[in-house]
Amino acid sequence: MTSADSLPATVLSRKAVVYVRQSTQSQVQMNLESRRRQYDLVEEARRRGFTKVEVIDDDLGRSASGTVARPGFDRLVAWLCAGEVGAVLCFDASRLARNGRDWHHLLELCGLVEARVIDMDGIYNPCRPNDRLLLGMKGSISEFELGILSSRMLDAARAKARRGELRISVPIGYLWHREVGLGFDPDLRLQEAIRLIFARFRKVGSARQVLLSMAAEKFFFPRPSDGKKMVSFDWTPIRYRNVISVLKNPFYAGAYIYGKSEKRSTITDGRVRKTYGHGKTFDQWEVMIKDHHAGYIEWEEFERNQKLLAANAYGQAGGLKSGRGGRALLPRLLRCGQCGRRLMVSYSGRGPGQPVYRCDRPNLTFGSRRCMTFGAVRLDAAIARELLRAVEPMAIEAAQQAAHRYMEIQGEERRIAELDLQQA
Repeated sequence: MTSADSLPATVLSRKAVVYVRQSTQSQVQMNLESRRRQYDLVEEARRRGFTKVEVIDDDLGRSASGTVARPGFDRLVAWLCAGEVGAVLCFDASRLARNGRDWHHLLELCGLVEARVIDMDGIYNPCRPNDRLLLGMKGSISEFELGILSSRMLDAARAKARRGELRISVPIGYLWHREVGLGFDPDLRLQEAIRLIFARFRKVGSARQVLLSMAAEKFFFPRPSDGKKMVSFDWTPIRYRNVISVLKNPFYAGAYIYGKSEKRSTITDGRVRKTYGHGKTFDQWEVMIKDHHAGYIEWEEFERNQKLLAANAYGQAGGLKSGRGGRALLPRLLRCGQCGRRLMVSYSGRGPGQPVYRCDRPNLTFGSRRCMTFGAVRLDAAIARELLRAVEPMAIEAAQQAAHRYMEIQGEERRIAELDLQQA
């Protein structure tokens, strides 16, 4: 450490760079004294004899862990490479870097151009072995400190989550109240929108059909207009992702879930890049507390919904199949009696053509002969007759249920319109 030594004229002829950084936006907004003390280093540079002083504060609100880009630090490195910097001033080593790669790269550049590193403890010359050793230790301590802080914060969050007390972000329809904790959003229109999706799914059993029926009624769904605060909403036409996000979220079944997703790290351009929101499977969730809060549905209904949604997935092995349009009555519902594969539908003749069922997979995959091929007209007509004969005794009851369902839909539309009017 060379705090008692005077700086040579070659160093003072260059400019001093004051590097100002805070890790998060909340620190930028709340920790005003820390930022003020960093800017005070400008006077410290002038007191040391520098006439040209530059301030780099492009990295306010950016972490120095090496996982995010820091344009201000990159600009400092570029100035060092150009030989324009005589000294780098920082409040402490953690302001410059909290990872060994950036820290030692900076020290190496300072040593090559004979620039000094100045902090609140003194002046360091990276060309001297003792100073370089001390700077290396400061960088290692800064990196170790970040790891300890992150580990403690994560362990504390997990412990609180296991008790169901961690205030995680909640989906639309819930709010964290300051006194009473977690509860329903007091907006009745918003509650009704969530409940209507579940009620409609009970009737039609398909997320796609829920969307189509609600879109036909020109139903609007809330979209947050204030980011993560979830206090104010814009009501926009409902989308499929709105329906599926409600149906697949266990929070609506009264379950407190923590650790549903994970972060992943990749190396991009020589730097670590972390991406978040990668979903985990059900058995990998870190915390799941059932009956934690009031739910829009019961947990048993949530499990039934997940099974039905999984079965509705088209092309999934072992799942239920349904027709996907066309003139045939039973596409993807029949199996070959020889190989067990599902029969495909093709059309023969000109124009629309006549539907034909055939086992085409062996021919497409192995080039072998088809197991069977037969016309669909007679089979479809026979199945249709048997189906109508089976449901004929229930025709009156079905008509009554349809009328009852129509009245329920009318009541839902009227209730939603009243809530819309009340909110307006």
